[in-house]
Amino acid sequence: MEESSAEAPDSSTQDDLPPLAVKDVNVQLERERSEGISSPSRYDDSTLLNPGTHSSILDDNTKSDPGLPEGRSKSSGLCFSDGKSRIDYILVYRKSSSQSEKREVFERNIRAEGLQMEKEASLTNSDVIFLKLHAPWDVLCRYAELMNIRMPFRRKIFYMHRRHKFMSRMEKRINKFRGWLPRKPMKFDNNTLPDLEENESFTAPFSRSRIHHFIIHNKDTFFNNATRSRIVHHILQRVKYEEGKNKMGLNRLLSNNSYEAAFPLHEGSYHSKNPIRTHGAENHRHLLYECWAWWGVWYKYQPLDLIRRYFGEKIGLYFAWLGWYTGMLFPAALVGLLVFLYGLFTLDHCQVSKEICQATDIIMCPICDQYCPYLRLSDSCIYAKVTHLFDNGATVFFAVFMAVWATVFLEFWKRRRAVLAYDWDLIDWEEEEDEIRPQFEAKYSKKERTNPISGKPEPYQAFTDKYSRLVVSASGIFFMILVVIAAVFGIVIYRVITVSTFAAFGWALIRNNSQVATTGTAVCINFCVIMLLNVLYEKVALLLTNLEQPRTESEWENSFTLKMFLFQFVNLNSSTFYIAFFLGRNSLRDTKFTGRPGAYLRLINRWKLEECHPSGCLIDLCMQMGIIMVLKQTWNNFMELGYPLIQNWWTRRRLRREHGEKAKASFPQWERDYNLQPMNAYGLFDEYLEMILQFGFTTIFVAAFPLAPLLALLNNIIEIRLDAYKFVTQWRRPLPSQAKDIGIWYGILEGIGILSVITNAFVIAVTSDFIPRLVYAYKYGPCAGQGRAGEGCMMGYVNASLSVFRVSDFERRSHPKTNGSKLFGEAVKYCRYRDYREPPDSVEPYAYTLQFWHVLAARLAFIIVFEHMVFAIKTLIAYLIPDLPKDLRDRMRREKYLIQEMMYEAELERLQKEKNEKKKKDRAHHKEWP
Repeated sequence: MEESSAEAPDSSTQDDLPPLAVKDVNVQLERERSEGISSPSRYDDSTLLNPGTHSSILDDNTKSDPGLPEGRSKSSGLCFSDGKSRIDYILVYRKSSSQSEKREVFERNIRAEGLQMEKEASLTNSDVIFLKLHAPWDVLCRYAELMNIRMPFRRKIFYMHRRHKFMSRMEKRINKFRGWLPRKPMKFDNNTLPDLEENESFTAPFSRSRIHHFIIHNKDTFFNNATRSRIVHHILQRVKYEEGKNKMGLNRLLSNNSYEAAFPLHEGSYHSKNPIRTHGAENHRHLLYECWAWWGVWYKYQPLDLIRRYFGEKIGLYFAWLGWYTGMLFPAALVGLLVFLYGLFTLDHCQVSKEICQATDIIMCPICDQYCPYLRLSDSCIYAKVTHLFDNGATVFFAVFMAVWATVFLEFWKRRRAVLAYDWDLIDWEEEEDEIRPQFEAKYSKKERTNPISGKPEPYQAFTDKYSRLVVSASGIFFMILVVIAAVFGIVIYRVITVSTFAAFGWALIRNNSQVATTGTAVCINFCVIMLLNVLYEKVALLLTNLEQPRTESEWENSFTLKMFLFQFVNLNSSTFYIAFFLGRNSLRDTKFTGRPGAYLRLINRWKLEECHPSGCLIDLCMQMGIIMVLKQTWNNFMELGYPLIQNWWTRRRLRREHGEKAKASFPQWERDYNLQPMNAYGLFDEYLEMILQFGFTTIFVAAFPLAPLLALLNNIIEIRLDAYKFVTQWRRPLPSQAKDIGIWYGILEGIGILSVITNAFVIAVTSDFIPRLVYAYKYGPCAGQGRAGEGCMMGYVNASLSVFRVSDFERRSHPKTNGSKLFGEAVKYCRYRDYREPPDSVEPYAYTLQFWHVLAARLAFIIVFEHMVFAIKTLIAYLIPDLPKDLRDRMRREKYLIQEMMYEAELERLQKEKNEKKKKDRAHHKEWP
């Protein structure tokens, strides 16, 4: 395969060949001869629209990508007025701004760095000025070398597989058989995505001294748009705007409103009149929309390489993680659905549900003071059956499965990330040292010390000042957590008051289902409180993070992320924890939190704490999780897409009203992009936070709600396309940036995985009736001492789990206003309640029975055994699954071997070339003499 290459401008640096990266394992090196070397083109400077700005005349070929048809990228607004110089970056400012002197110095220094500029006023507002920037070839080469950007190396790698004739015939027959089978529906073919063909080449950090080794078919397309924008942004961050040691950088000018906006351009429109299958893609943005953001391809795999090429590695890694998480939810959702179906199919055989439904003679004590009536236990038949759907024999297995699933998900993500890091040339990439934040600089500029890495003096924060600020910040976090607890306390009071109100309600439907109505309305109110507090927490997190004065942007981002996650996690899950572990009566928490009939514990000595439904507490937890999860995900999806859609619609409507219906079609690309919404100030923070909170909901209380993974899966399928549509159509193009992993979020995921094991152990042991049933089957039921526990062994369980209470022992303020004669024909003398206590006529009335202590011991033993067993399994799985796949290790080892071969051949080629040139010179020298 022939390759064209180009020589670099002269450079005084003659560094050794840097480490290379190989793109394929099953490859063999094929020697090829260099066909020729072309000299670099020269650029003539010419005057632009504004005085003092210059443009360079580039090569005629200005396609956005060699894989697309020629001329497709020459849409309006992608180049300077000469139609050739590509726009790499846009700065926007207003002429009425008071920071004109800083801008003038900044732009003068930009020109000194070699960037070319062109200014143009907005078509819709003459006060708005667009500053278009273009980086010429020599500037791109110089900074690509400084930034160690990896580019395709000159030599190609070919796959040369040697087989016997018999194996070749067998392979042909297998391929013929595969041709009869249907194609994989979730994959794109190469005709649809020509840009995703694997680049079978080495990559190496760019070097001008060895430019002839790189694959340069066209100088305009050698550096893609994302790389060009990244280089220009790198330059802008290091250009001074004022005399002073640290008066530099575009971010500071954006913060002081010298510039209003800064962004790279989208590559044209995302839609076309012609279908992509017949006419091809207009540009990469159009290709991304058709193959990723369009709802019609929701079942397809994401084109990660194209996402990375257009938006950069950081955004590419987010969508890779989101796709991996969504794919891993399939087995979890399937198993959760099977657990739910198992409960559904075994519903008619559940002995406990049968006994509850047939217990027409068992009278239950009122669940609230005065207004709540006596009830038959059979009235809770429906709730008992619903509880069995979630609390059945498969629940423990599913809890163990989800704990193991969380570990497998994280371990295999490590492997997936390693493969992506290798394929995207991030293995040897090291993040540059962050710049010091201007706020930190302004605060501590008087005291300096030498940076141990750069050797330059920088502002220094004293130890006492740093940790005093951390203490104040931690106190603020603790106070906000107390605010959350106060909000939960308010919801508890609402539930206590409302259950009595609904019990005396005039509408029979509400009156007969007072507890369910109380739970439903409390959950909805709790959701509204959660959303309101989230707005407050964001402001508090910003205040506390700025109070800490982090030194760099990455430190600020990590600190803000931890606070926001902690606030929102506590805010979202506090009510769920209350329902799971504190609500109602249970043999582990009964004395402390609720008491018993005749001796209730009360809030502020006034309100009796709410009790669980006669069928158990799990139904309340299921309702809490289901409603919160559905409402939260629906609200997030609406806000993510609805807000930018409404904002952009309003902007288009204003432009149509002011400039006519067809005005937008004539706008250049920078004008159209400026009218889009900017990416939020926190980058990918909101996207990650939403998914991490969902991961917590999916794992922490999954034993109580096995359908949580299914709801998360359905949401994420929509979420991927919502985010894709938002990035491609509704937002300005974010600056492409690099990253090796998902950062601090991975540690948060591991913490949630550990917490999920503990909470699921307590949910099974404390909230569900799994342990009491097990104790009854083996110790007190018909099968006691036989070593088995089937449905037949549960006969009499309901009666054994209910204690007897004498109505005359009620407190005066708790005594029901009705004596039950209307419902039961005579006044009620005794009622039942869920607990293990002695009857009122015993020697120690209402004392705990021996069964209570057996159940309590079994619960504690289960928690200890479950946690140790699951943690042991998680540790073993994490140990057995290597972080790097074996084939990736082989590829990296082969890379080292091929690097040595290539370096050897490159050196031989260079020596041979020098030898031939020397011979030519000697011949020419000898011809001059007679």
